[in-house]
Amino acid sequence: MNHTRGIRTGILMRDQGRTFIADSNGTRHFEGDKIWDGYLIHWRGLKVNARLLPQRDYETGSNIVMLWPWKEPFKRDCVEIYYNERLVKYPFSLFGHLAISINGAIYNYSHLMNENEILSEEEYFYRPALGEFAPHPATGRFNVQDTGRPYYDRFGRNFMRTIHVLRVEGLDIGRMKDHCDRMLREIRDHPDPRRPEKYRDFSLLRRSCVTIIRDSFRHAGYAGISGIFPRDFFIHTAYAFLSAAGRGGPRVVLYRMPQLKVPEAPYSAPTFLMNPVNRLLLRKLPDY
Repeated sequence: MNHTRGIRTGILMRDQGRTFIADSNGTRHFEGDKIWDGYLIHWRGLKVNARLLPQRDYETGSNIVMLWPWKEPFKRDCVEIYYNERLVKYPFSLFGHLAISINGAIYNYSHLMNENEILSEEEYFYRPALGEFAPHPATGRFNVQDTGRPYYDRFGRNFMRTIHVLRVEGLDIGRMKDHCDRMLREIRDHPDPRRPEKYRDFSLLRRSCVTIIRDSFRHAGYAGISGIFPRDFFIHTAYAFLSAAGRGGPRVVLYRMPQLKVPEAPYSAPTFLMNPVNRLLLRKLPDY
């Protein structure tokens, strides 16, 4: 998780057809590498961080540069829950997706083996739609038929979706991390023997991105946290912790990361709340 080596900070610029990062001394960085046009749409002229990825661009063979917005470091211990709205081009995304950050390490669980991983915040939110992270140029979707040039359609989630965020401070982070690490090891040990790219024991109702994260709360002693579907879980958990905060409980922040629209992804959409109780709880939440 230590990706601090090789980071450059500066202004994202484009001049005479070349894109680069200009630092405070005017030195240009990554001018000969591949910087995704999607970054220019949103951050041209702004201060960003940048580093090289090990993957290469399929079209040019150049190193791929990953950028993310510069911000002051956030140092407090906290857990963040990310409800990702649904990807409208994928039927399997009907219910959206859930991930959890524990002190900046983002645990992602999926029915696909290669998406069960721990990511840094910049990789989760801001990977470029280049090389293996891009959608297939002909279909605009996931396609790994060519094993030499797979297209996982797995670039930065904030470019693919609007993300709803619940930040909670003051939880038993150690026990939650232990549970998440153990589940990741178990998943990696159980690919489907008939389809090794799939997680053998994945179940929408019993073993999914939601139930694993839900059980990390329960493992840490928060037995009242419940839910099966991503948005239902998010609303219930937000209401539970905001109510506890009002009684002197943990510090809670609720906010939204609007989708950073790029040509490679259509707008995401909120999922339908399955539990009628959560529709009532949603009305009680503050606007965010």
